[in-house]
Amino acid sequence: MPFDKEKALEMCNRFSDNTLMLTLEIVYTDAGEGFLEAKMPVNSRVHQPMGLLHGGATVALAESVGSAASLLFVNPELQEVRGIEISANHLRSKREGVVTGTARIVHKGRSLHLWEVKVTDEEGRLISLCKITNMVLPKKR
Repeated sequence: MPFDKEKALEMCNRFSDNTLMLTLEIVYTDAGEGFLEAKMPVNSRVHQPMGLLHGGATVALAESVGSAASLLFVNPELQEVRGIEISANHLRSKREGVVTGTARIVHKGRSLHLWEVKVTDEEGRLISLCKITNMVLPKKR
């Protein structure tokens, strides 16, 4: 079955209702075979005390897009995704604007997915480089 970008984005954004993603204003904006993209505004809601993008907010974006990307490879009626490990290297600071998290699949196994998530600014400069490992589990009924 061919990949349906609009259906994938609708599902990811619908799953964000009443969650941290809604609080951080994370919106899924692009998807394709093996990748998912989301954007998050940088403003005082995601700043640390020095007025810079908080590393935790950046990691929340990375984990959100990496976990949602795994959902695109499973049947959400039968399977669930759990992030089991995430790491981040913060390379550049940001005070305002928008950051984009793009998750690309590195390894797609039956029970583990490994994603690389690049968080970039509007000019494509790398803000953070993250790695997330997700476990695929049978859905508990």
